[in-house]
Amino acid sequence: MEARRAKGDGKRPRRATKVLVVDVGGTNVKILVTGKREPRKIPSGPRMTASGMVAAVHRLAADWSYDVISLGYPGAVLGGRPAAEPKNLSDGWVGFDFEKAFGCPVKVINDAAMQALGGYDGGRMLFLGLGTGLGSALITDGVPVPMELAHLLYRKGCTFEDCVGLRGLKRDGKKIWRRYVADVVAALRDALQADYVVLGGGNATKLKRLPERARLGDNKHAFLGGFRLWEDAWKDERPACVVGTGYPGEGGGS
Repeated sequence: MEARRAKGDGKRPRRATKVLVVDVGGTNVKILVTGKREPRKIPSGPRMTASGMVAAVHRLAADWSYDVISLGYPGAVLGGRPAAEPKNLSDGWVGFDFEKAFGCPVKVINDAAMQALGGYDGGRMLFLGLGTGLGSALITDGVPVPMELAHLLYRKGCTFEDCVGLRGLKRDGKKIWRRYVADVVAALRDALQADYVVLGGGNATKLKRLPERARLGDNKHAFLGGFRLWEDAWKDERPACVVGTGYPGEGGGS
């Protein structure tokens, strides 16, 4: 089922009344639309192509109406398009026409940057997503800067992702993995001169202690970040699922 196209120039609507946020991960694809409380998800994995993802989202959101889409992509994004194939999914993402496939305007952003945008609370913030891989983004004065830190060398020929991603957790066990996480967070926080670090992703809750100047994020922040990409929709109608999660203007931290 195609979304109804918003009025305007057909490319960037003047006001988006409903936003569908699609958070593409290495394990699951999760979606949420403006006004709904409960996200929906479907498994992804190394066999999922871009066209397969679109078909899955169409099925998953068949009874939802929306005008525009925010798409969180697990890889580098340049000029609003995937710049490289994802590490944990199948090929076919680079050059794919998401707007044509979905039938509505689509904003593509790195998935870590989208979650970072949802958890941002001022200043200079580093976001690290501890999930299947390692997502990373920096936000300075409200401007998100996607980063690709995961595949930089960390120790003994291993990358940051090799040690603090899911592979490292399974290989080394929680005790060593937690030590690596603390070391990586401190090193990247100091190198990037971040005021604070937000740790998101499904494995962040496995930490016993949080590193200095770090706090846990919330998976719902990915959806809030997606809504924030369409500012008019975010200002006019706050999604029910993220009310109370502490974005600026509500009081409290995230």
